[in-house]
Amino acid sequence: MSTDDANTEKWSRTDGYLERTVLPDAAELTPIRDAQAEGGLPDIAVSATQGKLLYLLTTIAGASRVLEIGTLGGYSTAWLARGVGPEGSVTTLEFSPEHAAVARASLDEAGLGDRVRIEVGPALDTLPFVTGPFGLVFIDADKANNRQYLDWALRLSEPGTVIVLDNVVRRLDEEGPDADGTRAALERLGTDPRLDATALQTVGIKGWDGLAIAVVR
Repeated sequence: MSTDDANTEKWSRTDGYLERTVLPDAAELTPIRDAQAEGGLPDIAVSATQGKLLYLLTTIAGASRVLEIGTLGGYSTAWLARGVGPEGSVTTLEFSPEHAAVARASLDEAGLGDRVRIEVGPALDTLPFVTGPFGLVFIDADKANNRQYLDWALRLSEPGTVIVLDNVVRRLDEEGPDADGTRAALERLGTDPRLDATALQTVGIKGWDGLAIAVVR
């Protein structure tokens, strides 16, 4: 076994231990991940530990309205919906009608559907029709448009809004639209005076990557 494979196995094993030990509530959302696999969706949703982080950030921010860019099968959406509580709402944007259908069925089955609105279509087409402000914005869609998504997050925010940008490390050494979009978003996070931000490398069951977190001043 190569060193890289050994590291990946160790990260995954540790994530599993953390999930079992610290996140007993994560098991309740396993059917959403199962439905995603059964529907043939790519295995690119956040991990359970990352999902719980989104939930905690939502509750810490006191966000009653959340915007998510990139629904996939609704796993991260479910954590955000838990975070806003029964009186809150999540607006989530998904490019694929097939993915959106899987997410809708899973969220309804989990008893969270009444607090989630799914908008289907390219996010840059649907964002002009979304009404803010939101207390938290989670960006986890195509990386080439990360800078534009960040621009929209700012337009739909208010002082105190938390912005989370996923998958900001894995492609940094690459060339192409995805890497360019991620670097442009990170540069915006570091230079826009309206934002107070950091970015972290992460390892775990999803491999090596990272996320950025910002607060709107």
